[in-house]
Parts: sequence; structure tokens; C-alpha cells
Amino acid sequence: MPQTFQRDRLTWLAYLFLALYTFYLNALGPVTPFLKSEHGLTYTVSSLHFTAFAIGMILAGLFGHLVVQRIGRRRALWIAAAGISLGAVLLVLSRTPLLTISGAVIMGTVGSLTVVIIPSLLSDWHGDLRAVAIGEANGLASISSAAAPFLVGLSASLVDNWRLPLGLVALAPLVLYASFRHVASPASDAVTHPSRPASTRLPLLYWVYWGAIFLGVAVEFCMISWSADYAENILGLSKANAAQAVSLFLGAMIIGRFAMSRLVERIPARRLVLVSLAIAAGGFVLFWRSDSSLFALTGLFITGLGVAGFYPLLVALAIGTAGNNSVQASARAALASGTAILILPLVLGSLADAVGIQPAYGIAIVLLLAMFFMMQVAYRVQPAVQPTRVTQ
Repeated sequence: MPQTFQRDRLTWLAYLFLALYTFYLNALGPVTPFLKSEHGLTYTVSSLHFTAFAIGMILAGLFGHLVVQRIGRRRALWIAAAGISLGAVLLVLSRTPLLTISGAVIMGTVGSLTVVIIPSLLSDWHGDLRAVAIGEANGLASISSAAAPFLVGLSASLVDNWRLPLGLVALAPLVLYASFRHVASPASDAVTHPSRPASTRLPLLYWVYWGAIFLGVAVEFCMISWSADYAENILGLSKANAAQAVSLFLGAMIIGRFAMSRLVERIPARRLVLVSLAIAAGGFVLFWRSDSSLFALTGLFITGLGVAGFYPLLVALAIGTAGNNSVQASARAALASGTAILILPLVLGSLADAVGIQPAYGIAIVLLLAMFFMMQVAYRVQPAVQPTRVTQ
């Protein structure tokens, strides 16, 4: 394991795999208004694309570590990339909601092996510097996430075809395979013998952070999933401009995650989570309650700065409690993410159908308050732990 933080070829491959995955994960929000318009869908039905992806992520969170233990992280990563591309092609080429939703299922089920593997891989490879590596990986992933709505909106505006960027990026695994197929796996990437116990019990503190991961991802995807629709119907932007407005949120997450990856070397991760909560809450109130599109979009940007730190910091904290059980811990973190993506965008969509998108968005405040409570519980579960640099 490197004694100082080094971005070797294995690290870069991990970063790029995660960037590919998050491109498609975050493309679902901007394409929803187009799918909704093309097929005449309700808010609830159009949100099933997120639901389908999330069900796949939940399956990966429940069983992905068993797949990884059976075939190894290296092979599982390439299978995940192939699954992402296959699902994306189905989403792009299909002309019925059943098939577009099926594409989301494939991306969520097979593709989500990526988020089972990458955090544990980076954690094992970089040790006490795991939060730096996970933060940088998520920073690069945020760039690809921001590119997704921008490219969807740009393509829709220039050539009246939102599908084009999704189809082109589906070729990325071929480029990655040509460039990185000979990269060696870490020594810990061994296939587990079927007779060996597949998992052990994770500690209580892990599950407290698991709850916080669930809430943080819920806030993030409530913003990603429905902020484009909010911008169109409440702020009065066109579909194309509303899709691109999501890039303000994701662009702020890029800045926030790279800043966090530097700050976490000097400031305890738990403290940074609390600072992130305060920033996110302030930005969301501005976004939600402003009548001016300028102030509302400024609030969306500030919210992204705060939300940026939630996932990488909390995953690093959670995996840091798991000892040698990093693959299972990473898989269960994916389960938290998938459950949040499954439940919250669907709940928000259903509330929007019932009372309108603006009142329904108040659920984000409830989630942020609940997350603050979970961080206080984490402090009480292990109040004496004053972690070094990045592990707690």
C-alpha cells in the first residue's frame, strides 16, 4: 500500500469506472421531462425510471459482495461496465416506457457492482487516506454527473436529440478496456472460496453511518431527480434550459467534493459533515422559497456545495468502522443509496402529483434534519473516538 497518496493507474481506473456509472445515474433526471413528454407519463410513472435503477442498486447492495467474492473485483468491474452500456443502449433505442424502464433496471443491477467495488478497492489500496481517494473519485464522478444534464440539454437544443450523448458515452468501456486491461489488481482482490464464510457482522457505528448515507443520498437525488422539473414548472425555464440548470447543482458538487478531499486531510470528517449540512440547508431554503429564478438557481448551486460532501465523507466513515470487511461494508452502502433512490424520488413524485412540486419539495428539509440527528447519534455511539485524518 502506498505510504503517501499516489494516483497510480489502478486509482485512475477506479475513478473512471465511477465516472462512467454516475454519468448515466445522473442522466436519468434530465431525460425524465423528455420521456414524460414523449410518452404522456404522470410524475409517478416517469419516476419509475429512478425506481427501476434503484431496485437494481438494492439488489447489488444485497448480493453484490457475494458476486465479487466469487469472481473477484477485476472481473466484476468489467462486467459492471458492460451492463451500464447495455442498459444505456436499451434506454436510448427503446420507444416504449416498459423498455426504457428495463434499461434502467439493467444499469442499476449490473452497473451498480461499480459502487460495491470502488469504495472498498480505494479503501484497501489507500488505507488511512481512503477519504482522500473516495473524495477525489466522487469529485471526478461529479464532473461526469454535471456533464450528463449539460450534454442532454445541449444536444436537445442544437440537434433536437437528447439521446445522442447517452449513446456515445456507451462506447466508453471499450476505450477503457483497450487502455487499462492489463492493470494489476491489489493483493486483497482474491476470489473467496465458496466454503468460506462470506460476511461477518458490521458494527453498530457502521449502521448509524448507514442511516446517514441513506438520508444524504435521498437529499441528493431529490435535487437531481426533480430540480429540472421544478425549474421548468415553477421558475418558468424551457425544458432544455431546465435540464441544463441541474448542472448548477452538479457543478457545485464538483467544487465541493474536490475541496472536501483536501480539507479532510486536516479536519475530522464528522465535523465536515456537519458543516456540509449547514451549507445544504441554507442553500435549499433559498432555492425553495425564492420567487426569483436568479436567487433560486443560486440556492440550487449552494445546496450542491453542501450536499457534495455527504456521500464520500459518510462512506469513508462507514467503511472505516468495518475493518477487513470493506467489500461487504461497501455493498451495504450501495444498499443505502439504492433504497434512498428507490423511495424518495418516487415519494416526491407522488407528493408532486397530489399537492404540486413546490410544496412537495419541503421533504428535503425533513431529510436534512434527520441526517443531523443521525450524526449526533454517531457521536454518542462512539464519543471518545477522535480519528486521525480521514477515517472517522
